[in-house]
Amino acid sequence: MSEWKKTYLRDLIVIKNGKDHKKLKNGPYPVYGSGGIMRYADSYLYDQESVLLPRKGTLNNIQFVTEPFWTVDTCYYTEVNRDKVLPYFLYCCLCKMDIQSLNTGSAVPSMTFEKYYSIEVPIPPLSTQHCIANILSRYDSLIENYQKQIKLLEEVAQRLYKEWFIDLHFPEHENTKIVDGVPEGWEKKSIGEIGEYLNGFAFKPSDWQDLGKPIIKIKEMGNGVTNETPRNSGERVPAKYLIKTGDLLFSWSATLMVIIWSGEEGWLNQHLFKVTPVKGIDREFLLQSISNTIVEFQNLTTGSTMKHIQRNKLDQVFVNVPNAEIMKRYSDISEKTRSNILSLQSQLRLLTEARDRLLPKLMSGEIAV
Repeated sequence: MSEWKKTYLRDLIVIKNGKDHKKLKNGPYPVYGSGGIMRYADSYLYDQESVLLPRKGTLNNIQFVTEPFWTVDTCYYTEVNRDKVLPYFLYCCLCKMDIQSLNTGSAVPSMTFEKYYSIEVPIPPLSTQHCIANILSRYDSLIENYQKQIKLLEEVAQRLYKEWFIDLHFPEHENTKIVDGVPEGWEKKSIGEIGEYLNGFAFKPSDWQDLGKPIIKIKEMGNGVTNETPRNSGERVPAKYLIKTGDLLFSWSATLMVIIWSGEEGWLNQHLFKVTPVKGIDREFLLQSISNTIVEFQNLTTGSTMKHIQRNKLDQVFVNVPNAEIMKRYSDISEKTRSNILSLQSQLRLLTEARDRLLPKLMSGEIAV
């Protein structure tokens, strides 16, 4: 550890501003904002490895890129002095820091050049950096592989639903009469009819604790449970608000999103529905039905500052519901796919947790390499 030196970021990187992307045409190059990839464009700002630093928004979302890219004005990119630090090693250093705590904004979390430049990081010799980077990159490669498998299976599930229930190419469709877009023996039902919707518990900031089960909010639906996720012992929370792996969650406020929960047990926060299929409705069918009607719900949102869906709007969006035989055949296929997805997500979570436990020990020199 004696060879490690505290070094200011100003001595390791040059920070560059992102630029407006609206006039760019579609193309092969990823366009990054502080939340991740926004789109793909026909031009890039930089073509070397770089650590992307949020300027506004999600300040702890440090990103590492290895291919040509563009960044928008909510995200800085960096030119890294490779004579002093490996870009990937620097990325790992910053990942274990709480950048959010350095926020200089009021309403919207923000970071400036000077705030970033004033950050000190422990830097070992380049040979040590290479060893640490090799260890962590193996974890990242495995994590990326799991993510790709999950993405492919999600696409399989989406295609099956679209083929059977939107394009109406279900088994024996050739012999089925279709009237007004509804196959004979099927029914057109609203999203509100095919599920039971439980709104979450109204947790207050005073209910947030360090121990207990995590409080699942919209953020956790997208990013999973993190060290920043508040917890609660559940002493005064009714059991019906408990979320388990396999539960269907639908965020009805701000960001509209629907997922099958695959994380640890937690508490359902307000602004989320826990959705239970009614009798005769398959869980995956309900998930895909909501997912495929999100755009319609976005057009039905109300509210000036925070858009949301009123419960009665769920009764205004309709889908084709098949007969029992087709539903059973669909369920037999789709639930196997979902089971594989949940299994991979569980393995991914364990692998990510192992990497996150190892990261600070390697980056502090606690574990020698």
